[in-house]
Amino acid sequence: MRYFDINLDLNEDDLALKDAARKFAEQEMRPVAAELDRLSAEEVVADNSPLWTFLAKAYSLGYHKLLLPDCYGGLGLTPLQISLVLEELGWGSFGLSVQLAVGSFPFYLVCMSGNEELIEKFVTPYCNCTDGSIRGCWGITEPEHGSDTLAAGEEYFSSPAMKGSVRGRIEGDELVINGQKSAWVSGGTIATHTMLHLQIEPEKGFAGSGVCIVPLDHPGVSRGKPLEKLGQRDLNQGEIYFDDVRIPLSHLLVNPDFYVPTLDTILAAANLCMANWSIGLSRAAFEEALNYCRERVQGGRPLIEHYTTKQRLFQMFARVETQRALTRAATNLNFSINPPIVEYSLAAKIQSTELAFANADDAIQLLGGNGLTREYLTEKLFRDARATLIEDGSTETLARHGGHLLMEEYPKRLD
Repeated sequence: MRYFDINLDLNEDDLALKDAARKFAEQEMRPVAAELDRLSAEEVVADNSPLWTFLAKAYSLGYHKLLLPDCYGGLGLTPLQISLVLEELGWGSFGLSVQLAVGSFPFYLVCMSGNEELIEKFVTPYCNCTDGSIRGCWGITEPEHGSDTLAAGEEYFSSPAMKGSVRGRIEGDELVINGQKSAWVSGGTIATHTMLHLQIEPEKGFAGSGVCIVPLDHPGVSRGKPLEKLGQRDLNQGEIYFDDVRIPLSHLLVNPDFYVPTLDTILAAANLCMANWSIGLSRAAFEEALNYCRERVQGGRPLIEHYTTKQRLFQMFARVETQRALTRAATNLNFSINPPIVEYSLAAKIQSTELAFANADDAIQLLGGNGLTREYLTEKLFRDARATLIEDGSTETLARHGGHLLMEEYPKRLD
C-alpha cells in the first residue's frame, strides 16, 4: 500500500532508497520481528535465533552504518534520505531498528572525536563488517539512574549527591572502570563494544562524567541476563558489569570539560532516530486499521462506511503527516549543523512518539477484540509504541530539558 508523501521534491535516488528500505522492512524485518516477539528474551539471542541472520542481511546492505559520515565509510545520505530510510525501518520493526542504530553509536562518537588512530582501529572494521559480528551499544542508563542522566539543565545534574553507578579513575595512561549499567542497555548482552558514560569527577555530579569506547572482550567485563519486557521484545537489552576494567586513556573520547555539549549532541541524534521510527510505527498502525475497516462488516456494511470510523481514520492519517512534517524538518536541521539545536530534536521525539502511541491505541479500538490478539499486528505495535514514551529519555524529562533550553537560548535567538 502506497500513500502520497508530504515531500514533493523527492528525486529518483530518494525514492529508490525509500523503496529499497520498504522492501527490506517488509520481507526481512516484519517476519523476523514477529518470530522474535514470541520468544523469551534468552531465546532471542540464542545461537539458533533468526536475529543473527537478520543482522547479517542488514549489515550486508549497509543499514548498520546509516548514521556514519561517508568520509569514514558511512553511506553519505542526505538528512532527508536518512529520515526516509528510518521511517521505513520503523515501519518494519521499531525494536530491530533500535538494535541496528544503537549498534553504531560507539563508532559514531569515535567519528565525532576526529581521532584518526581510533577511527582506523574501531570505525573502519565496523563499516567493513558485513556479517553483523561487530555490534555496539549505548551504555548510559544505570540501576540508580534513568532519564535524569540526560537532564543537563536541572540543578541536581551538577550536584555531588548524584553518584554514578559506573565510575572511572585515571591511572597513568589507563582508565580503570568499575560499576554496573542497567538492564535497559539496548544490545547490552550481545554488543562487542559500548559507548560508555562514566563518572570521572564525582564532586561535579553527572557533569563530571566522560564518555569512552570500551571493547567488551576486556577482562573484568561481564553481562546480566537478557531482559524480559512488555514491548520491543525483538530488541535485546541487558546489564553490563565492569570490575577493574582497564582501557587505554586514549579511548576516553569526551572528558568532563566537554561532557554536557557532547551529551546534548548525542541526545539530539538519538531522539531524531526515535522520532523517525515512530513515523513508521504510526503509519503501520494506520494502515492496519484502514485495511481492517475496509474488510470488516458491522451493521450490514464495512466499518469504513461508518461516519465515526472515517473520522477516526482521517485523524490517524493526519497524525502521520504531522509527525513527518516536524520530524523531517528537525532531521534536516540537526543533521546539517553542528552543534545541533537540541530542542527541535526533543520536540520531534516527544510529539512523534505520543502521536504514534495514539495511532496504535486507535488501531486497537477500530479492530475491537481482534486488536488485542496476537493474530493481528496492532497488539505488537501498541506494546512497542508504549515503550517509546520512556525510551531514550521519558517524555516528561525531555520536555523539562527542552523547557530549560528554551529559557536559556530562545531569547538569545530573538536578539
